[in-house]
Amino acid sequence: MNFQTLGELAKLAEERGIGIGSLMLEEQSAESGRPKELEFAKMADYYEVMKDAVRRGLTDNTTSPSGLTGLDAQRVKSYSESDEPCLGGAASEAMAYALAVSEVNASMGRIIATPTAGSCGIIPGVFISCQERFGWDDQKMVYGLFTAGAIGYVIANNSFVSGAEGGCQAEVGSAIGMAAAALTELRGGTPAQVVHAVGLALKNTLGLICDPVGGLVEIPCIVRNGFGAVTALAAADMALAGVRSVIPSDEVIQVMLEVGSAMPEKHRETAGGGLAQTPTGRQIMNDLKRSK
Repeated sequence: MNFQTLGELAKLAEERGIGIGSLMLEEQSAESGRPKELEFAKMADYYEVMKDAVRRGLTDNTTSPSGLTGLDAQRVKSYSESDEPCLGGAASEAMAYALAVSEVNASMGRIIATPTAGSCGIIPGVFISCQERFGWDDQKMVYGLFTAGAIGYVIANNSFVSGAEGGCQAEVGSAIGMAAAALTELRGGTPAQVVHAVGLALKNTLGLICDPVGGLVEIPCIVRNGFGAVTALAAADMALAGVRSVIPSDEVIQVMLEVGSAMPEKHRETAGGGLAQTPTGRQIMNDLKRSK
């Protein structure tokens, strides 16, 4: 890739006079040696999987094998359709869709890790709800996925996207930043605004620990995906309104690396701390062990 930081990414897009999604497609094709058409078709296939996961999460029985989670997306969707949700309809829909994909993951369904399975609901939740809302076609959404991929590439190579390495800030935080950036570009934002969206999103999740109850990617992972989709919408709106990340986004990524590296091991996907070690969390873990 001809960029390693978000600053370099935005500068390159501006110099070439194209969006970050188009730039990432060119860079991916050059790196892989495969035609752009082939790379685009591959990403389009991924988007179909995301759409199917949303559909199944809203219609199928998503009760997980542990029995701990499932069907919350359908509860949120039903509530938002029958009452006046506090968030408003658009944000509630994004939240429901994000929960749907995350519940499909927990129930052993097919998802796309974006960037991880633990954060798989955020990008589909934002993308598919906004596609329906604004009437965008699939081609536009696939370019959006390349935008998200460019952001994920920078984060992964300068910090981390794994909860085991950097806590949930690395998984859910990165996914929120990727979704916010892509949505900003999809709504007509400049490369500079796209980059600001990343910093705005990541600053709101710094220090978030990874504390899965029973060691399963269910509690609190699924609800964090729902909240994450809403945060991505907010970060995109701020960036599009002209709000800047006063601390440059590349520096925010470095802070995420610093915070994650200093995070105790028990707060990095070991189920050794946080919610996993509350009295209820320990009881759930004991019950799961006995059921095996």
